[in-house]
Formats: sequence, C-alpha cells, structure tokens
Amino acid sequence: MIWNQSGMAVARGRCASSIFLCCLLACKMPDDKVLPRNQSLPLFNPHVADFICETEASKVPPINAQAEDWFLEARALEDPEIFVEDRDYKKIVDLTRQAAERLHWKAMLNLASLYVEGRDPLHGEEDAVQLLEKAMRLGIPAAYDRMGTYYANGTGVAGDITRAYAFWQKAAQMGNPQALGFLGEKLTAGKDYPGAEMWGNIPVAIKMMECALGQGYGPPAYDLYYLYVVLRTPDGTSDGERTAETKERALQVLHTGVRLGCEKCANKLTIEFGDPFDLANMLVPYIDKARAERYGVLGRELGFNPNARFPNLDKVLPLPPADLPPWNGDRDTLLHAAKGVRPPPAIPQPSAASLLQEPYFLAAEYALRPTGLHSDAPSAPFSAYWQPAQGQGLAELARLLRKDEEFRHFSVLNADGKSRYGPVTWERCLTIRHNHGAVEPRAARGLLREAARPDPWLSCTCAQACPASGVWQPWAAADHPLQANVNQYWRQAWLSQGAPFPQPRRDWLLDLPDDEVTWHWMDASLPDMG
Repeated sequence: MIWNQSGMAVARGRCASSIFLCCLLACKMPDDKVLPRNQSLPLFNPHVADFICETEASKVPPINAQAEDWFLEARALEDPEIFVEDRDYKKIVDLTRQAAERLHWKAMLNLASLYVEGRDPLHGEEDAVQLLEKAMRLGIPAAYDRMGTYYANGTGVAGDITRAYAFWQKAAQMGNPQALGFLGEKLTAGKDYPGAEMWGNIPVAIKMMECALGQGYGPPAYDLYYLYVVLRTPDGTSDGERTAETKERALQVLHTGVRLGCEKCANKLTIEFGDPFDLANMLVPYIDKARAERYGVLGRELGFNPNARFPNLDKVLPLPPADLPPWNGDRDTLLHAAKGVRPPPAIPQPSAASLLQEPYFLAAEYALRPTGLHSDAPSAPFSAYWQPAQGQGLAELARLLRKDEEFRHFSVLNADGKSRYGPVTWERCLTIRHNHGAVEPRAARGLLREAARPDPWLSCTCAQACPASGVWQPWAAADHPLQANVNQYWRQAWLSQGAPFPQPRRDWLLDLPDDEVTWHWMDASLPDMG
C-alpha cells in the first residue's frame, strides 16, 4: 500500500454529537433509496471565486484507543523493510478489520484497499465500495476522496471521470487534505486546458494546498513552492519576477514539505543546494554541498518509505544562516536524529473499568469514557462497549457487544413508579488510554524513536518564548475537536532557546486559539551525529 500522513492507504469544527449520532445509528443518505456511490453531487467547478479551509480531523468519528493499537500494529506489519512476500497479510487483514468494526475510520479505508488488492480471498471490490459507503454515511471526508478515485479507476463502479471530480470536490470542501492537494494542483495553470485536466484558478489553488499542508500533508508543498517563488497579483497572474522575499518563502515551504514527507521537496532541495539549474535564479542563498547531501539522504528514504516523517528536521538540517551540526555521514544516524520522539512506554496499571472476563473484558491499559451517543435500537448498531444510559436507575457495567448483538432487557420503573421489563436506552463508551492524560504521541513501530523525558518537565503556551532548546510537542485537551490534528508526532518541532513557538492560526492555518494548545518539552539531547 501507499500511505498518507494519517496512515491511510491511498491510490493517489467539531462534529455535533446529535448529527454524528444520526449518521452513526440511522446510516441514511438524504434519499434512502440512493446508495452513497450513486448520490447526486454538484459538478466540479474549477472557477469558484473563493475557498474556505475546513479540517478533516474535526469531522471524523472519535477513535477508540484499542482500535488505534490494532490499526498501528497492522501498519507496522506492512513496514517497507519487510518484503511483500514475507508479510503476514492474514494478520494484517484481521487486525485492520477489528479496528474497522470499532469505526476506526482510517482502518475502514485501509480494509477497503486490502480488499481491492486481493489480500482477503473472501472479499473483493464490491465489498470495498460498501465499506466506503459506510464511511461516507459517517461523514468521513476521506471516503469521498477514495470514491472519487474508484470512479476514476473503475474500481467496483463504472469508470466516470466526471463523477470522480464531483466526489473529489466534495471531499475537498469537507477538508480532506489529499483531495485538496490533488485539486489544488489541477488549478495551477495560467489558463484553462480542460483536455489536460488543468485549469487557471491560482488564488484558490494556493488556498487549497495551504489548507492541505496545514493538516500535515506534505506533497502540496512542492506545488506551492513554484507559486510562491514569483511575485503574483491578487488574481494569481505573474510576470515571473523573483525577489529575495519570494525565494525565501519558496525555500521555507519546500523545507516544510520535507518535514512532512514530501519526497519531491527533498529532491528539489538536493538540486538547489548542490547543483542548481540556474545560478542566477536559484532559491538558496549559496551552494552548500553538505546540505545537498543530507537532503539527498532524506529524499531517498522518502522514496523507499513514504510513511517517514522528519518533524525534528531543524535539529539536523536547519536552513541557512544556521550552522549545520556535524555528521559522520551515516544514513541511519541522520534519519534517526530527524525522527519524532516519544517517551518510554509506561507500565499500565489496571483502570477501574478493566475486567478480565467476558462480556465485560477490557485490558488494563484502557479505560472507558461515555460519549453521550445513545441507541434505542434492539441490537448494537456496531461493535463497541455499551452501557445503560444514565437516568434509568441501572448500575450495569459497560459490555462489549458485537454488531447486531441484541441489547439486554431490564426491569425498570416507569414514570408512574411501576415496574416493567423491557428494552432500555444504551450509551456508547469509547476506549481511552489509561495514562492519566499523559503527552504520548503514537505512531506505527519504527516511525518514532524513544527519548527519556527531560528533567525538569516543562510546559509552555504559544505566547511564551521557548525556555530550553530541544524537541517540543504541541498538545490539546483530549476532548478538543481538533485534538486529532494537533496531538500528532509530526507536529513536533526542534526549537532553540528563546525562539517563538508555532502559532496554530498563522503556521498551521487552523482555527485554533493559541491558548488552547500547550507545548511540552520532550527531548533535550543534541544530535549525536559526529
């Protein structure tokens, strides 16, 4: 598979609980007789006057911690270091399916890809399309993007490029970064070339690609650099003039792209620093073979492993005028130092909710959090932990129920105080990590390096100056609507003492006040690359 920054296989604001519950339990489209694959969508319009950046992470269902562990374990089994013929695809499919049954949205889309690839003999393209339709009913933007790809390739549906663009447009409007990057690149022509699927709408193209980059999707950085490098009028036109400011902006976005996994960005900077095509118009301030060599190592790694990210790139390869730290020339040393970090895993202590027998089984490292999502259906609409909702006089523990498993009936008092036996309202519980809210970014095995937490433990707000050099991790509260976008290892940054912290609105294009993000000191060690 090919992966994006979220760990989803690809071919190329807070969700209100009532709205989400409607999608979650009823699973209906506006017209119940129309399958999601056949829904009517507005035709792709490349000439929209403006574009509003939405965020995918604010629209997807919350992710179960237990399902996330299964998902990451499956991802690790597809490590590029493992030959395809040596991979245990039966286990990969089983783990991914387990996570998908808990409505892990990335797992749902990855399971569809496994079906299309023929990794499960019992499921094929039609099953993949049905999985996407389930995800679309849940309002997952990436599902619309993938359905567009299915229409473009004729995967499980009749090929139709017009419908493909309509689905991609819908996904982009919902905030999917892959669709934003793809369509943004299509709008970068000087004028329309419909036959080549290129159109002229550079102002909107820039907004789309900046929106994607702000969500951690690196590839659009390459297209942005050549839009940034020349002066442009508000309508996007340019006379080709480069200035020191435009070249600096283009250089910065390429460097950001490398941090976020853009292979083409790393290759471009290898050329710019090592052997630029045009010395008179080169982006960089001077030729620097040492920097070129390091970008070359990073580019080759990204070509081999698209999963790689280098959030601490500035630790080993800062842009001029900063000096380069020494390096012994070893590839693994450079890559290891540029990786994100995580603290040593804590030994789990059993949570109050953890029990060791069915149907209540919950492993020690997890706890349960009621979600406020209720069901009056006779059976569980999907696999999850369910407990009787409050206010019914029942102290029943949460039970793990599989999809379509019948809910239990109880004897409860009605409004007249009389006892009755029958169905009750059930509330879904989310598995959360039983770590008391610790700052612990997670990723598939091999993508992070372990680092002991610095002493003393430091936390800062965006408004402060960095009090100590090192790796800093931004973190939002667990119930914040954008926590899934912020609490990611690829958001880490290597900062020098006295430097400003990144600001969400300015640097990430997220509608997120500075005071809702806290920065935590994760690693104080200097790169040992000599």
